[in-house]
Amino acid sequence: MASGEFTVRTYREEDRDQVIDLWVATGLFAPYNNPGEDIRRKVAFQPELFLVGLVGGRVAATCMAGYEGHRGWINYLGVHPEHQRRGYASRIMAEAEERLRALGCPKINLQVRETNRAAVDFYARLGFSDDRVLSLGKRLKDDPPWDGN
Repeated sequence: MASGEFTVRTYREEDRDQVIDLWVATGLFAPYNNPGEDIRRKVAFQPELFLVGLVGGRVAATCMAGYEGHRGWINYLGVHPEHQRRGYASRIMAEAEERLRALGCPKINLQVRETNRAAVDFYARLGFSDDRVLSLGKRLKDDPPWDGN
């Protein structure tokens, strides 16, 4: 990947392939999630909260935030393996927090797999703590299988 200054901006359609490549490289999406569909849905709702971090004009980090009037949420926070341990996750997260705060968001929630200790430790350093809640989910729609496009 190219080197250069790290900048954060709102996602653009031309970022799509690089974003998906980053999510694949970092293991951010599960087999039952179609990354193209997740991007399409996010661009249709609060696209200003879908952030990319760039180094040398290439996508090096992503953060997908949301706010429904009660809580903010963070999804798809990741940094390409070639750019990890440089503070980029903290910087893109700070931008997401700033945008959520500007909307009046009082609290951010996120979910981390219990087995991902590195992510749990990262978020703890940013001030997040275990809310001692059980996360439940219900799939309303099955996405078509991801075919790499």
